[in-house]
Amino acid sequence: MPELPEVETVCRGLRGLVQDHKLVEVVVRRRDLRVPIPNDFELRLTGRTVLRLERRAKYILGFLDSEDVLIAHLGMSGRLFGYRPDDPKRPTAAEKHDHVWLHTDRGTLVCYNDPRRFGLMTLVSVALLHEHPLLKALGIEPLSDALTPQFVRNALRTRHVPIKVALLDQSIIVGIGNIYASEILHRAHIAPQRPASGLRSEELKALCTSIPAILRKAINAGGSTLRDYVQADGELGGFQNLFAVYDREGQPCRQRGCRGTIARTVQAARATYFCASCQR
Repeated sequence: MPELPEVETVCRGLRGLVQDHKLVEVVVRRRDLRVPIPNDFELRLTGRTVLRLERRAKYILGFLDSEDVLIAHLGMSGRLFGYRPDDPKRPTAAEKHDHVWLHTDRGTLVCYNDPRRFGLMTLVSVALLHEHPLLKALGIEPLSDALTPQFVRNALRTRHVPIKVALLDQSIIVGIGNIYASEILHRAHIAPQRPASGLRSEELKALCTSIPAILRKAINAGGSTLRDYVQADGELGGFQNLFAVYDREGQPCRQRGCRGTIARTVQAARATYFCASCQR
C-alpha cells in the first residue's frame, strides 16, 4: 500500500493539473470500490473549481469552491494519472481498470485506475471533514511541528507493543507504513522488537529526527516503487534504490562502520528488516 511519501508525491504531481481548474466533465465507469462512489458524485463535482489539493495521512483531499471536499485513497493498487492536453501519453479511451476520469476546463485529465478496487473516492462537506469516519481517528502528521519527543513519550507511555508495530498505528502518527517503519528505526539505531513504552529520552529524540528525515528523503526520490505504485506522470519512484534495510535480508548493513548483516523477522504479520549489530 502506498505510504506517505508516495501519496505526497502523487498529490504534488496533480496540483499543477487540477488546482484552480474547473471540472467540466466527470465520468464514473465503476462505483463499487472499497467505499462505493456516491450516486451524486458527478453532479456535485461537475462545474466546481478545485481550490487546492492537500494530503492528510494517506488521503488526498481536493477542496472545492462548493465547500465539498473530494477524498481519494489509493488502496493497494490504485493509481492517479495526470495528463496535459499535449501529453503524448494521454489516453484516448479508458483502460480496463479506469474507474473515474476528471476533465478540466484547461484540457487536463486525471484518471483513477485501480485493479483491486481497494481504493476510494468520495465527497464530504468541508464542515464535516474532520469528523468523517475515515479521518477523525487519525494521529499527528509526521512532517509537522507536532512531532516532538514529548508527544511521542506521552503517546507510547502505555504502549507495550514493539516499537515497529507502534509506528504503524495511524492513530498515533499517520502515514508511516511497513517500508518506512523499518528504515526509520534503522536510522535511529533502535531495534524493532523493543517495547514502545521503554524508549529512553535520547532514543525518542533520535526517532523524532529519523521520521521526517526518512520521509523527506523518500519524497525527494519520488517514493518507492515495489509493485503497483507510480507517480502521477507514470514514472517510477526511486527510493527503493536507497533502502538501507528493507528487502535486503542477508546483505551488509549500510550504516557507516557497521559490519552487521540485515535480518528479517515478522511482526504483526508484516516483514521487518533490521540490523542486530547497530540497532539495539
